[in-house]
Amino acid sequence: MRRGTSFAILLLVLPALAAGDTKARSAATEADLASVRRQIERISEQASRAAVERDRLARELGRAEQSVAEARRGVEGVRRERVERSRQRSVLAAERREREASLAAERRELAGQIRAAYLIGREEPLRLLLNQRDPARAGRMFTYYGYFGRARAAQIARIEEHVAALAQLDRELEAEEQRMAELEGRQRQELGRLEQARAQRSTVLASLDAESRSRTLQLERLKREQGALEALLRELRRALERLPPEAGGAFAKLRGRLAWPVSGRILASFGESRAGGLRWQGMLLGVERGVPVRAIYQGRVAYADWLPGLGLLVIVDHGQGYLSLYGHNEQLYRKVGERVATGDTLAAAGDSGGRSRPELYFEIRSGSRPVDPRPWFRQRDP
Repeated sequence: MRRGTSFAILLLVLPALAAGDTKARSAATEADLASVRRQIERISEQASRAAVERDRLARELGRAEQSVAEARRGVEGVRRERVERSRQRSVLAAERREREASLAAERRELAGQIRAAYLIGREEPLRLLLNQRDPARAGRMFTYYGYFGRARAAQIARIEEHVAALAQLDRELEAEEQRMAELEGRQRQELGRLEQARAQRSTVLASLDAESRSRTLQLERLKREQGALEALLRELRRALERLPPEAGGAFAKLRGRLAWPVSGRILASFGESRAGGLRWQGMLLGVERGVPVRAIYQGRVAYADWLPGLGLLVIVDHGQGYLSLYGHNEQLYRKVGERVATGDTLAAAGDSGGRSRPELYFEIRSGSRPVDPRPWFRQRDP
């Protein structure tokens, strides 16, 4: 490889070499290139196998992260059900307090009636009748005794009704307690499933990271060697052929007026260099796990699914060729075709797509061209 490169440079610096010399050296260089090509083929085969393995691991990672998202939805469902059960328990407890207050009032009223009867006298009605000379007064006494008797009977019936109602409430509260215990058990199962999914994800992620590091070295070496080969062939052809080298809308009006999709810290900005000589086409923001990811402007959800490299991804179409992308979420709340308003929650931020910490990848596109998101926001930093 080094000899071929040196010869190409020599051809460029000394174009007056004899044609026979050039052909002999060209033949030697071609032999070197043939060796390099064979090496490149081996590397390409290895890279192809590695790519297949990476795709397999990426699919496993996708399934693991989708399992985590599903388990989170299950836990959230149990949490909402517990909140509803707690509300029902509060209603029953309040009703029980009302019944107890009514029962206490009934008891006080009954005690008052008993005291009133005692003040009238403890004689039997017949004795009172025989002792009374005034028939009218005797009639009133019988009426009073009848009233007190009926009142006491009614009070006792109401008290018994309250006691029965309280017993029913006790049974309902006990049933609610049982249901709450069952909910707790279900929640523990959901959490266990979540942890199992997390463990699966961590295992796949660790394997993917190890494979990725190994493959990155292979791919970098392949790129260097392939690039050197292509450069050598170009220079050799130019020298032999004595050819000169080739010369090296509505949304649009909101620029500077939008709110950031999350609050966080900028980890990577648009246009910055990244691994492999690539550049960031959007922004990477460090966030807290589970924070709401909000739409920067109204539009329609064009994509909501897992994508290799970006994990759980939402893409919103704002019209006139403008799109906004939100990646690395842990849970998606919107479906394809759903319309969203400015500030609507699209997802919960997370670390899907193989990230080592919770992050949000955000990008704005005009047609097929990514644009710098930062000038679109009211504030320079999120």
